[in-house]
Amino acid sequence: MMPEPTPTVRELLAFYLEAGVDCALGEEPVNRLAEPETMPAAPEAAAPPAPPARAMPAPLPLIRGEPPPAPDAAIASAREAARTAPTLEALRALLQTFDGCALRKTATQLVFADGNPQARIMFVGEAPGRDEDIEGLPFVGRSGKLLDRMIAAIGLDRSSVYIANVIPWRPPGNRTPTPQETQICLPFVRRQIELVNPDVLVTLGNPSTQALLGTREGIMRSRGKWLDYDTGTRVVRALPTFHPAYLLRSPSYKRMSWQDLRAIAKVLAGVSA
Repeated sequence: MMPEPTPTVRELLAFYLEAGVDCALGEEPVNRLAEPETMPAAPEAAAPPAPPARAMPAPLPLIRGEPPPAPDAAIASAREAARTAPTLEALRALLQTFDGCALRKTATQLVFADGNPQARIMFVGEAPGRDEDIEGLPFVGRSGKLLDRMIAAIGLDRSSVYIANVIPWRPPGNRTPTPQETQICLPFVRRQIELVNPDVLVTLGNPSTQALLGTREGIMRSRGKWLDYDTGTRVVRALPTFHPAYLLRSPSYKRMSWQDLRAIAKVLAGVSA
């Protein structure tokens, strides 16, 4: 039997085309029954180049206020500033711009004083509350109304007394002032007392009593006892008594407060005689 002639390349291509083979195969055989492998994704058409990003300006440096002075430096600064105030108006102006106490930055406004600067009797509490912070005057809330009734009971009113606080700014949330805050503010209220120069100083509550009169006794023991307060130019008679806010919480102590008020009235009468 004669061997068939070897097909030419053209004949092979024609045979493959008729058989449906219309794509070229690789060198290695491919198992078409196997699980298809993840094929690499066909490269996408190149996206048009994005426009150049706009250059963002460099961030501005944060502008911060001057850090508060250290407590000792703030106390020394307060002493020096208070000493130089020749009048109550000058003292108020100093407090408006004094940066040594952080309470100034959180309070709505300065609560300096109320009443008559020439009064013979001065009442000093601890610190303003919410109502005082809003109105800028000491003792205008519920405790202030009670204080008005207390001084009216001995024939006085706000036009004949002078009212202030050891701390002239409201602490956030009516919290208790820190010892550092008290020490920073103390030179100002001391100068305030010196400039008012009253005949009688009444400290309302334990904090103002301890801060101004130097006693470590609680208000229960110190109230009703006459003490001396040295303004630097003269000695003033001082009497601790309950804070009106405490009397609102504990009305049973109003009787003791009334005794203190009567003692104050007697001393004022004696001084004027």
